[in-house]
Amino acid sequence: MINEKYQKLVSILREMNSVVVAFSGGVDSTFLLKAAVDTLGADRVLAVTADSETYPSSELLEAKELAKKIGAKHRVIETSELAIPGYTENDKNRCYFCKSSLFEHLIPVMENVGFHNVVYGVIADDMNEFRPGMKAAKERGIRGPLQEANLFKDEIRELSREFDLPTWNKPSFACLSSRIAYGEQITIEKLTKVEKAEAYLKSLHIRQVRVRTHQEIARIEVEPNDMKIILENHDAISKELANYGYKYVTLDLIGYKSGSMNKFLS
Repeated sequence: MINEKYQKLVSILREMNSVVVAFSGGVDSTFLLKAAVDTLGADRVLAVTADSETYPSSELLEAKELAKKIGAKHRVIETSELAIPGYTENDKNRCYFCKSSLFEHLIPVMENVGFHNVVYGVIADDMNEFRPGMKAAKERGIRGPLQEANLFKDEIRELSREFDLPTWNKPSFACLSSRIAYGEQITIEKLTKVEKAEAYLKSLHIRQVRVRTHQEIARIEVEPNDMKIILENHDAISKELANYGYKYVTLDLIGYKSGSMNKFLS
């Protein structure tokens, strides 16, 4: 079944002929870039990474290394989510504004290089989640080949391992704004605070972490097996995060869950 899905992906990419890949360096966009290069050749694929306030510098460095490993042409463009009207207000349509702006940057790149499509890493799992960015993609004719081939995250990880991609077991990642509670203003100071806090926790050998921010409260989400690391280092963690501006530091006993902030939406 998984091989049939991959062949469907190959057929979709061949029909596209040439693609600009919205490339974050995450599990999905890395696999999509690899499949595109293998199918179409490096001359008909361009990876584009948007460097912005919500994208950690460590992720940008990794994206550059991954594109080089795959043999893809790679371009980094400068964007600013905080300058997008409606974005910093942080309502439930935040991701719609973000993706709209991203695609508006990528379409001219596609036209300038003479390619035919912009693609991004939406996957089959996303069809059952709250993803306002999908509306922005549909409005602009941006396609998601992985979703069209009905590929799920576990299948993408399995294929990535077969293709020797180092991202096969990379923790899931989302922009830093997803850590800030809906309705709370997004600022560069808050994004920096989140980035520093998560980098510190990862230095304790925690694989998957989110520092969900509710005003002055840090709600730490980690996988259940890593909760003991938080508890064993609770005093140091509390002091470190206090240095970043958090007054209260909590551990979410439910554990890490992608899109957990969405439960607060009406």
